[in-house]
Amino acid sequence: MSVLLTDVLVWAPDERSGMTGPTDVLVDGDVVAAIGPSARAAAPADVRIVDGAGHHVVVPGLVNAHFHSPANHLKGAFRSRPLETFMLYESPADPALAPTPREAYLRTMLGALEMLRTGTTSVQDDAFLMPTPDPAIIDAVMQAYADSGIRATVALDQPELPDADKLPFLDGADDAFAAALRAPAPAAAPELLAAYDHLVGTWHGAADGRLSAAVSVSAPQRVSPEYWGALDDLSRAHDLPVFAHMLETRTQRALSVPGTGQDRFAGRSLVRYTADLGLLNDRVNVIHAVWVDDDDLDLIADAGAVVAHNPVSNLRLGSGVMPFRAMRDRGITIALGVDEAICDDSVNTWGVVKQAGLVHNVSGRDAEDWPAPAEVLDALWEGGAAAMRRTGQIGRVVVGAQADLVLLDLHAPAFTPFNDLRGQLVYCENGGSVRMTLVAGRVVAEGGQVVSVDETALLAEARELHAARRPALERTWASVDALLPAYDAVVRRAARTDVGMNRWTA
Repeated sequence: MSVLLTDVLVWAPDERSGMTGPTDVLVDGDVVAAIGPSARAAAPADVRIVDGAGHHVVVPGLVNAHFHSPANHLKGAFRSRPLETFMLYESPADPALAPTPREAYLRTMLGALEMLRTGTTSVQDDAFLMPTPDPAIIDAVMQAYADSGIRATVALDQPELPDADKLPFLDGADDAFAAALRAPAPAAAPELLAAYDHLVGTWHGAADGRLSAAVSVSAPQRVSPEYWGALDDLSRAHDLPVFAHMLETRTQRALSVPGTGQDRFAGRSLVRYTADLGLLNDRVNVIHAVWVDDDDLDLIADAGAVVAHNPVSNLRLGSGVMPFRAMRDRGITIALGVDEAICDDSVNTWGVVKQAGLVHNVSGRDAEDWPAPAEVLDALWEGGAAAMRRTGQIGRVVVGAQADLVLLDLHAPAFTPFNDLRGQLVYCENGGSVRMTLVAGRVVAEGGQVVSVDETALLAEARELHAARRPALERTWASVDALLPAYDAVVRRAARTDVGMNRWTA
């Protein structure tokens, strides 16, 4: 179907007001075919006409550049904890919790529905399919994205090494803790690479190019150089993004401090270690990058890597505040991510946009160095497109770009009275002004509902399945309680260790 948006305002970042119009926008097939007076004349006879009435603005679909869908069913389930202890409950490798394909489909769909309702049209899903990435589960995740209509790039976020290779301060571990640390990862490299063969061979480029693959090392300390090298080869062969969590927490920074008992990195930061392996390049999404120093930032800038900024998650887990201005000053491309539903407790990218516009104001820097709304929106759209390796294809409302578009009502509360488009997009909008969402030219949400699938039936089924799964979840959480003190001791020692910087507010 073709769609003609008439009498609309159009996002135009080079304009002082941030928009042009009122005018017309023609969507034909999966692209923006025309903007301006020619749009109406070029429209086919069976075009669907949507009247913008002079007070609706067309903006690019939001890009959620970092996400983990397997936790979509756990929003609000846990109190805030540091990452190293939070992960004990968030992603246990208990076979009793292995989902059925239908469960994997439904939990993936939960995130897709929330994103499409609120105007997110593209997502990068770093999916940890615990305990192992079974092809049937991979297919279920991808099928949910295919059915929902969202644009999705998906990787398999699986550790390859035991915890003993990932953590500092493990001297004096008692027998139970030492055994837990030595337990092998649920899947070894050959099994993981076979799963990638399935993901890439079956799904990369599917749904007319709307679905694609990425690769993930999870984090440099969680994989061997050999496995990372194999993934980098796969990334280079297919031009896939590489996902790598780096220096999210102070504990991860402590890995480079002498005397922590972690000699694997020879005093190098995880960014320097990656660069020394020859694996830091423009395909890498450096995820979080909170506890980075100047040397790390120079390496990221020189490599042309993208930083995926997750400000809400960084606060929820107490990870710290990323050095936004130091990155922008070096020309580092920044994208924005929700992270997972239990680190943000929603899958609404607008909350991330607002937090990115606020949290860096407590940096202690001059107010002129605080993020301007235009910079935050640049990270949302241009940075998101770069992270997905789709620069020029998404994140813009221009002729020839993919028709991933959102129609916002400027008569909604967030924009009433209307003062400044950029400022109100960043500080005021929460998804409540979204009237229509299009992905690849297809209307997927309208009037507050997702129309590409039976949203009501899917939500009801998800509630029923999760209620049945809840007892197994609670048994697993109870079983890991015994390990919490030992992991917590590692985090506390890292908190007392001088790592040469502070990314906390006190």
